Amino acid sequence: MFDTILVPVDGSECADLAVDYAADIARRYDATVYVATVIDVRLVSTAPHYDNLRSEATALVDSVANRLEASGVATTSVVRTSKPYQGVLMVAEEYDADLIVMGTHGRSGVDRYLLGSVTERVVRRSDSPVLTVRNRDEGGVSFPYDNILVPTDGSDGAAAAYEPAIDLASTYDATLHSLSVIETNALGLETAPRGNDEGPDEAARVALEAVEANASQASVTNVVTEITFGSPAAEIRSYVREHDVDLVVMGTHGRSGIARYLLGSVAEKLVRTAPVPVMTVRTPS
Repeated sequence: MFDTILVPVDGSECADLAVDYAADIARRYDATVYVATVIDVRLVSTAPHYDNLRSEATALVDSVANRLEASGVATTSVVRTSKPYQGVLMVAEEYDADLIVMGTHGRSGVDRYLLGSVTERVVRRSDSPVLTVRNRDEGGVSFPYDNILVPTDGSDGAAAAYEPAIDLASTYDATLHSLSVIETNALGLETAPRGNDEGPDEAARVALEAVEANASQASVTNVVTEITFGSPAAEIRSYVREHDVDLVVMGTHGRSGIARYLLGSVAEKLVRTAPVPVMTVRTPS
């Protein structure tokens, strides 16, 4: 499923850690890793200045590529000049990337859980799945994956994550967990209305059965499902801790309106705060 993997680098520790994650997946899938860096066009002042930046950028990607090649991973080095997030998206489109692996670049102080602006924009706009990786001091290395979680609310947005989650579970021989959270308010009351035929409990059960059915078709039989009540992001984080989940794979858009159990905002919260990597998957156009 993942034949072409893009990993943007900038010399930071977080980006360097993302390279390790990209390499692990590449070895499992016999994929090519495109190591890319983007020269921020807004920082270029003169032609000699650009030449220096270009030289530094080339040295960086070549160094990372050489390290990957030495570990048996096929690589291609890419340097582009653009606004960083636009450059990442352009490279992903140019090389038809099946996966982008990026560091989250958490900030310090009160903004500690805010995403780096580049990663945040790529997550929101990328047509390719994006695997986000936190700094080592914010979460230990969690590959190879033994437990993979795919949250679901039964929406098309959530369902977009089923295939990659199931494929990863098969490739890593991991247990596939699926969680459906019925959102409640501060008083513990369900916020989704109950219809005549299908209430939130039934909708959650049907969503989990869909995951099980898709997993069975892919010969993934080690599947665990659960329904919980509460705040989706908080419940997903709790499940991750309690079940030693190594990776969360989730759609970026869930139900809309009053009946929303899982939203794009939940995915963004998890990318910022989950103790393990999060792979976000957009609904195909």
